[in-house]
Parts: sequence; C-alpha cells; structure tokens
Amino acid sequence: MISLSADWYLWIKALHIISVIAWMAGMLYLPRLFVYHCDAAPGSEKSETFKVMERRLLRAIINPAMMAALAFGIVLLLNLGADQWKDGWLHAKLVLLLLMFSLHGFLSRWRRAFEADRNRHSAKFFRWMNEVPTVLMIGIVIMVVVKPF
Repeated sequence: MISLSADWYLWIKALHIISVIAWMAGMLYLPRLFVYHCDAAPGSEKSETFKVMERRLLRAIINPAMMAALAFGIVLLLNLGADQWKDGWLHAKLVLLLLMFSLHGFLSRWRRAFEADRNRHSAKFFRWMNEVPTVLMIGIVIMVVVKPF
C-alpha cells in the first residue's frame, strides 16, 4: 500500500483517465477497421493499406495507452485503503477489466490473422465485436462512479 498526497492522487487519476480514453478510442476503432478489411480482397492494395492502419493503431496507440492505463490504475489501486478492497463494485470492475484485457488480446490475434491473410471471421462478426468494448466500458464506468454495491 502507498499513500499519495491529494495533489499526486489527482494527477495520477487524470493521467489514468486520459490513458483509458485513448485505449478505448483504439478498441472501438480497430474492430471497425476489421469490418472494412473483410471487404478487401487478400493481397489487394486496399487490404495492404488496412494492414498498415491496423498495425499502427495497435502498436502506436492501443498498446501504449493500455499499458499507461494499467500502470496508473495499479498506482490508484495501491492507494486504496484496506477496507475499500472489500467493496463489491471494485471486484466487479476488476472482472470487467479482465474481460477488456481479454478482448484486447483477441483484437491482437485477429489483427495478426488479417496480416497473414488468414481472417476467418465475417464483417458481421466484427460489427458485433465492435460493441463489446462499449458494453464493458459502460459497466466499468458505472462501477467506478455509481458504486452500486
């Protein structure tokens, strides 16, 4: 456990929120790129352009933003008091967060499949997957702000 001053706590919290926003922007955009990529013939110029866009989005925005959000989040978690670790909202948020990390892993795997021209999913599948980070994000925000239990 650590004890941050009020000023440091607010700075870490702000940086955490900024990182989460960047992470979610990428997590919402990448499946949409996959939807369009499904319509491109493997090996075509259009497909190759999508490969570059997807790789850059994942490596330059999504991955660094996730790592920053995780690092700042851990600092915030370590600042919690022992009694707060028993709160149900925190456990629910962490479960939803594990699901978000899992989705991140799946997005990375699907990007590699597109890179190798081995995508096996339809545009409809990726349209559905585009909704998953939104649902998880809504749940996480409700847990953190409302703390329903």
